[in-house]
Amino acid sequence: MSSTSVKTDPSPPAPSEASNRVTLGWTNRLLARPEIGALVAAVVIFIFFLIVAPAFRTPASFFTVLYQSSTIGIVAVAVGMLMIGGEFDLSAGVLVTTAGLFNAMFCYQLGINLWVGAILSLVLCLCIGFLNGYLVMRTGIPSFLITLGTFFVLQGANLGVTKLVTGSVSSPNINQMAGYSSLNWLFANEWEIGSVTLSITVVWWFLFVAVSAYVLQRTKIGNWIYAVGGNAASARAVGVPVTRVKVGLFMTVSFLGWFAGMHYLYNYNTLQAGNGVGNEFLYIIAAVVGGTLLTGGYGNAIGVAIGAFIFGMTSLCIVYAGWDPNWFKAFLGVMLLLAVMVNLYVKKLSTSRKVG
Repeated sequence: MSSTSVKTDPSPPAPSEASNRVTLGWTNRLLARPEIGALVAAVVIFIFFLIVAPAFRTPASFFTVLYQSSTIGIVAVAVGMLMIGGEFDLSAGVLVTTAGLFNAMFCYQLGINLWVGAILSLVLCLCIGFLNGYLVMRTGIPSFLITLGTFFVLQGANLGVTKLVTGSVSSPNINQMAGYSSLNWLFANEWEIGSVTLSITVVWWFLFVAVSAYVLQRTKIGNWIYAVGGNAASARAVGVPVTRVKVGLFMTVSFLGWFAGMHYLYNYNTLQAGNGVGNEFLYIIAAVVGGTLLTGGYGNAIGVAIGAFIFGMTSLCIVYAGWDPNWFKAFLGVMLLLAVMVNLYVKKLSTSRKVG
């Protein structure tokens, strides 16, 4: 007597189980976003200062915060991309001042159009970026040390050359020179919109963030940047031009450093030779707070922008709240430590859930 076995298809998952899987997948994708921790922090800090700082509740104050954020955020965009590529640039802060000083003094001493000086200043900055990248790749010395050397060279040159040429530690006023009006409009224009003032640097900042986000997420170059930051040897083995990518990233930092230098020069018409020292750490902090790992290969432009916004919001809202502004640096240190720990935890949690 033979027995027949009846095969049955496995029953489909219950609606609740399917819903849980969808929720888990959505959570994994959310946690995989580098900027999620910074976004949560930005919302919390924003609400906190709305409560404790009544002066922050006006639209004019918010646009002032956006401007403050943009002055750090423009260079932080490039610094974040460089960090994703696995490198650092400690000369970015003083390079901003170098760009403006060169433009002002070169044109003032020779009596030529400021546009000539601006273009030559850009060439100088790009050469500095190229040299940083070339030395890092050629010598194998960590970028931290190479760019620290560049930092001291530029800092000394800013002070020494300015004192030698002008007899003081500030550049001459350039607001009466040929080419000033158009350059001022390009780098420092402001629009009055009702009761608020919108600076053109905010517009440029948003544009640079959008371009960076597109390059990182939608292009082959973006894939290369993540690859060289994650494992340069493996990237080279599969044909990624590691040297060109990293040198290009250093030059991108120099380009946006030049852009920020032009803003400071044409916004204030003169520059102090000692400016910019310490700003390199603010760029790095903005990137790290925005979810960029110090180890490279992880981060995005949106996160860096949020990190810069947190910086701008905190630096001004401490004043709006009537607190001692000397506490700001202490807050930055705490924020940096928390950001590093949160970023590592989120990345580990996201990776473990994907594996699971």
